[in-house]
Order: sequence, then C-alpha cells, then structure tokens
Amino acid sequence: MTVVKEYYRILEISNNADEQEIKRAYKKLALKYHPDKNPSTEAEEKFKDISEAYEVLSDRKRIL
Repeated sequence: MTVVKEYYRILEISNNADEQEIKRAYKKLALKYHPDKNPSTEAEEKFKDISEAYEVLSDRKRIL
C-alpha cells in the first residue's frame, strides 16, 4: 500500500475522492478527535495523522 492510499484510509474515504470529499472527511474527523474535544492520548495521535493526511491530500501537486 502506498503512502497516499494510507492517507485516504486515515480519512476514511475512497482513493478517488475529490477535494470537497477530502475536506468534508477532514472536518468530521478533526471535530471528533481534536484534543480540545477528546482528551484521550489516542485521539491526539489520531488527530495528528488526520491533519497530516489532509495536508497532503488537499495539495494535489504533492500526490501527482
């Protein structure tokens, strides 16, 4: 599995998701796992992964 596909899995979206789907998935998961909303250690790590995935996938030049 490539790194980019891993990012899609982290955001719980399909590999052919468009920019709008990526943004929607990020917002949903960021609210769920944000450290201010969810104090668990796992949530903090998950939030970091979600943020990294969004940063990469929202910049199309980085994945082409």
